[in-house]
Amino acid sequence: MVHRRTILPSSPVVALLAVLALPVVAAAQGARPNPPKPGTPVPRPVSAAEANAQLKDRVLAVVDEDPILQSDLDRAIGLGMVQPGPKEDPTAFQRRVLDQLIADRLRFHEMDRFGFEEVPVEDVDSHVAAIRARFKDEAAYQKALRDQGMTPKDLRRLVARQLMALAYVDEQLGPRVFVGLDDITNYYKTTFTADLQKRGAPVPPLDDVRDDIRKLLREKRLNEAIAKWTDDLRNKADVQVFFGKPPGALPPVVKKVP
Repeated sequence: MVHRRTILPSSPVVALLAVLALPVVAAAQGARPNPPKPGTPVPRPVSAAEANAQLKDRVLAVVDEDPILQSDLDRAIGLGMVQPGPKEDPTAFQRRVLDQLIADRLRFHEMDRFGFEEVPVEDVDSHVAAIRARFKDEAAYQKALRDQGMTPKDLRRLVARQLMALAYVDEQLGPRVFVGLDDITNYYKTTFTADLQKRGAPVPPLDDVRDDIRKLLREKRLNEAIAKWTDDLRNKADVQVFFGKPPGALPPVVKKVP
């Protein structure tokens, strides 16, 4: 409870001001506002908590009732997990990152339906080290983690889950990707050779680069298969995107579930 203290006039001037103010106060108290018209909605009183509320996070998209928050987007960008393209517009970059987060969430949901084993610890270590290498020193790396409200253990969990999704996709779609000898030979004679000749570089024999071309073509086709599979998942899912919409159209503030 707040206790109000009455301040007595300490000088004639203060006393005079107090007296002059009395008619105004009395007039204000005597004036009665016009009664509201029938049917006029009565404003809901605003609580102190609502008046002092501060925006903590914002829903940017919802994938099958699973929200993707502004903090998720900030984390992916702040930790350098996604890099902008040359001269890429910042808004376009953020939307591209959000689309990747939506795709990841769709794959996580599919993976959770069927289950998947943990990825090797050394794979997690190498990917965490790659993220750490993007920062100039350990202090900058730790600051980036703190800025995103994360600990090194949180980052490891995030990386492990992403690697689990990639491993699941490779296990499900990898066997469907086939690269034949004709595919390798055709790529060598057209794209591979033409590119080296354009740069004035020597062209190695096909036998020396056969395995490299096979890996390149397999990765390209696997990425195409992943993109198609993800599009199919998105078409079947309930995906709502609020990115770029006016603040009034955004969902309310949410609290992240630990």
